[in-house]
Amino acid sequence: MSAPYSPKSRNASRGASIIISSLLVALLVAGCGKKADAPAAPAAGGPPPAEVGVVTVATRDVGLITELPGRLEASRVAQVRARTAGILQKRLFREGSDVRAGQALFQIDSAPYQAALQSAQASQARAEANLSQATAQADRFKPLVEANAISKQDFVNAVAAQKTAQADVAVAKAAVTSAGITLGYGSVTSPISGRIGRALVTEGALVGQGEATQLAVVQQIDPMYVNFTQSAGEVMKLRNAMAAGQVQKAAGADAASVSVILEDGSTYSKPGKLLFSDLTVDATTGQITLRAEVPNPTGQLLPGLYVRVRVEQAQANNAITLPQQAVTRTNQGDTVMVVSADGKVSPRPVKVAAAKDNQWVVLSGLKQGEQVMVDGFQKLRGTAPVKAVPWNPIGTKPAAAAAAADAKAPATAVPADAKASAAPSAATAKQ
Repeated sequence: MSAPYSPKSRNASRGASIIISSLLVALLVAGCGKKADAPAAPAAGGPPPAEVGVVTVATRDVGLITELPGRLEASRVAQVRARTAGILQKRLFREGSDVRAGQALFQIDSAPYQAALQSAQASQARAEANLSQATAQADRFKPLVEANAISKQDFVNAVAAQKTAQADVAVAKAAVTSAGITLGYGSVTSPISGRIGRALVTEGALVGQGEATQLAVVQQIDPMYVNFTQSAGEVMKLRNAMAAGQVQKAAGADAASVSVILEDGSTYSKPGKLLFSDLTVDATTGQITLRAEVPNPTGQLLPGLYVRVRVEQAQANNAITLPQQAVTRTNQGDTVMVVSADGKVSPRPVKVAAAKDNQWVVLSGLKQGEQVMVDGFQKLRGTAPVKAVPWNPIGTKPAAAAAAADAKAPATAVPADAKASAAPSAATAKQ
């Protein structure tokens, strides 16, 4: 039988319900307060400044390199021609080989000229015989005229005949010499040392008939000449910079050293030297002609080959070199982005002279120690400050990036043996 319900027990139950309700309300209020305060933490910080690659400005003396198109030319060129008429009998050289000065190259039929030489020699012998007779008669008349045994006129005639015979002998000797020279032309020799090309005529051809027929061409290819042109405007700009003291003339006896860039982009191993520059400007092209001499002992360079020439024409004092991507070039001028000590980025106009080794040579607009932005232009957000980090060329890994990559790398895998030894311990722990 249950106990009777009393007012005292009803009041006790009501008090317990009030206490539990109060505790629940307090817990709900505390939880809502924490959720409301949680998003406020990130708002107090803000995004970190963007990292950009920079280089520190340093001044030094830089040689100003100019690259120009050019063409190779043999230092000496000689056309081998037939200097006498006749039938070509022999070719005495191998096409494309090196020949020496005076080396026989062709043989022309010289039989007619041999006969002409013999005839001239016979005429000389006859003239010498006449001279001997005239000389003997003049010597015989000399004592007779002194003794008045003959007239003086006879003696004068004898002396005149002697001198005429002497002149005839001189003419005969000259004819012999001329015939010998003509006979020598039958053997065609090389006028210079060099490399000979293909033969322009074949055996059996009639050459030298009415004109000196060209038989071959010999070219001296060591050293070689490089002919190239430069714009007159660039030359004047360079001279004005020299006059203003911004650049100085390159050192050396020839004022410039030349490097030849071949068609495949490689640099020829032997440096050349600048010989001269033309004193006039071509009225049709506005170019000034330049010539350089390049050694070619192995014959690698060939006449007529198109190349590019790099010549150091001047030297800039206290100049600055910057990577080409750091400089923005427009019609209004050249500018770079300078990062200050507090991370502010601002444009700066500069004066660029020329390119050297994939870098621009800057003559003015920057000071030593300033930081110039090279990479990270896409990260700029208005006037927001940036964080300057040393720039590294492509192919190298910055130290900061390497550390970040190591931090993000996955943990080292546990060897299979270690996993196997750890398995029994785990099973034991579960037991």
